[in-house]
Amino acid sequence: MSVKKALISVSDKTGLIPFARRLAAAGVEIISTGGTASLLKEAGVPVIGISEVTGFPEILDGRVKTLHPNIHSGLLAVRDNEAHQKQLKELAIETIDLVVVNLYPFKETIAKPDVTFEEAIENIDIGGPTMLRSAAKNHAFVSVVVDAADYETVASEIEANQDTTLETRRKLAAKVFRHTAAYDALISRYLSEQVGELLPESFTVTYEKAQDLRYGENPHQRAAFYREPLAGTASIAYAEQLHGKELSYNNINDADAALAIVREFTEPAVVAIKHSNPCGVGIGTTIREAYQKAYEADAVSIFGGIVAANRTIDRDTALAMKEIFLEIILAPDFTEEALAVLTEKKNLRLLRIPTLNEASVKANHFRVAPVAGGALVQDYDLKQLEESEVRVVTDREPTAEEMEQLKFAWKVVKHVKSNAILLAKDNMTVGVGAGQMNRVGSAKIAIEQANDLAKGSVLASDAFFPMSDTVEAAAAAGITAIIQPGGSVRDQESIDACNRFGIAMIFTGTRHFKH
Repeated sequence: MSVKKALISVSDKTGLIPFARRLAAAGVEIISTGGTASLLKEAGVPVIGISEVTGFPEILDGRVKTLHPNIHSGLLAVRDNEAHQKQLKELAIETIDLVVVNLYPFKETIAKPDVTFEEAIENIDIGGPTMLRSAAKNHAFVSVVVDAADYETVASEIEANQDTTLETRRKLAAKVFRHTAAYDALISRYLSEQVGELLPESFTVTYEKAQDLRYGENPHQRAAFYREPLAGTASIAYAEQLHGKELSYNNINDADAALAIVREFTEPAVVAIKHSNPCGVGIGTTIREAYQKAYEADAVSIFGGIVAANRTIDRDTALAMKEIFLEIILAPDFTEEALAVLTEKKNLRLLRIPTLNEASVKANHFRVAPVAGGALVQDYDLKQLEESEVRVVTDREPTAEEMEQLKFAWKVVKHVKSNAILLAKDNMTVGVGAGQMNRVGSAKIAIEQANDLAKGSVLASDAFFPMSDTVEAAAAAGITAIIQPGGSVRDQESIDACNRFGIAMIFTGTRHFKH
């Protein structure tokens, strides 16, 4: 076995010339097509045109050039099958031992904001995936390269042994099928979206590896971080790390949670996250004021937490942040003075997302949650509070100030694990009760955390009150207004309790469970 003939046809020509020269120097004949053939000839690499092999011209603007028996027979023939070899000899077809192909840039094409449907369709590769699959299927005898990162391995093995090893060919074949599966997944998703089939009969997603992680949630779990190919850049997957040690699995998960909350606000806002729940959220006229509120919301839990801001971090804010141990600070940018302050802390991760305040989750993107034997797929919860849908259900209406605090609390509570109760006051969270098995339990935690600040605060609940016990706990703590979805068969009990205690309550009609 030896590599005598290679077929090269690539859209991305990175590293191609030196690789082809090494193949030619090792005595490999090169077949090529179109622009690839022209480039190789200009570089002085001997090339056999595809039409010389097929005996047929490239036609239909290049749509048909490699879809020919002389190509696919040369790829698929089993080398130690006498019948196959006899047929090749009778038809004067030569075997092809190496295929180097990468595909039309479909992903890059549909990522362009002004792409037309016709342009997208023209960038669906047909011949390339077909050659890749033929070669990969017959990898016992044929080497197949879809990634320029593998040029060095393949060239070195051919130079040393005139062929690649079976182990290498198996790895290359596996990569090919991963690549074509991802390519087809993007095409099927794009076309499904074009015809409005957002949750079709089969749901295929693909992700690209961003980095390997040291471990997962715990040291005994393996993990890697993947990003969605066409996700918005205002996400942790596209953050630029300016300083600090490598991100961990839990860092990435918590940073994503922080981003989801801070994107809710247009005014200067800071969010502190611990274990995917907000421990402090504040808004202000400046980012320094917003940070101070987020810090004071829970000065204990913020320690070792992750902080996201929706404005540039300046020196004054950086000096305040430096006073405590934080894992990550994430912002649209940092001033040079702020960087000078924060980079004094060796392990503090600083992440920049310039597009943080831009819309980043498309309406047709979905959250996928694996379960044993399957997956749950749903829209992201992008629902905003519509004041036209808000209904005051108590005798007393909220004051203007209470209404502002209720709206603030509603933006945050939807990001707290259910059952969720959140208290807010003076544009900051003062108590958060998350993930309890009953709602009054979450309320008691939030009230206990708020302590004296509970008096005069407002309360937000992610779902309705099944009974009036949460209202009674709120009244005992001095809470003055409540926002909740409503919809319980026992709503009237909670309304009556609010009226007894002089609490204003509004219904939104929208639930925000988060599991």
